[in-house]
Amino acid sequence: MLQKWEELEEVVKKCNKCKLCRTRQNIVFGVGNKNAKIMFIGEGPGADEDRLGEPFVGRAGKLMDMAFEAVGIKREDVYIANIVKCRPPMNRDPEDDEVVACLDYLRNQVVLVKPEIIVLLGRISLQNILGKEYKITASRGKWVEKKGIKYMPTWHPAALLRDETKKIDFIRDLKLVVKELQVNN
Repeated sequence: MLQKWEELEEVVKKCNKCKLCRTRQNIVFGVGNKNAKIMFIGEGPGADEDRLGEPFVGRAGKLMDMAFEAVGIKREDVYIANIVKCRPPMNRDPEDDEVVACLDYLRNQVVLVKPEIIVLLGRISLQNILGKEYKITASRGKWVEKKGIKYMPTWHPAALLRDETKKIDFIRDLKLVVKELQVNN
């Protein structure tokens, strides 16, 4: 475990542990408050994120920002990262070897941030953080606590673009996160 953000980011920038390094434009390290009480974890960068080097800046990110605003979350108050730091081609799901190559970087980010709550955005982040036995449809909106961190699985914002009915659940889940944070602080 690296103890400094700068060291971790330098290691990630030079990473070539999996084939995703061959097609990336930029590493998408993570962004936000490095002392956040809430951390959001998505699956991997899309085309806009790969181009700009920042998570959740495309259409799904804009939708997430609107949801944040609706429930009183400020993007600058949270930390946002992904399971993998490089874009999988054609926005496919990250493959197991790609996840394994990146997971220690994410674990290091969690250790450095020390969040109270981690919001898992979608099936890929849920299953790679909590376990393959978790299903997003059954787990969404239900707290899971492990090692002193509370996890809230919810829909990935990209899923809301495909199915607008999921927006209600997403907002409801974010409201639970805000309420939990208020209760504990």
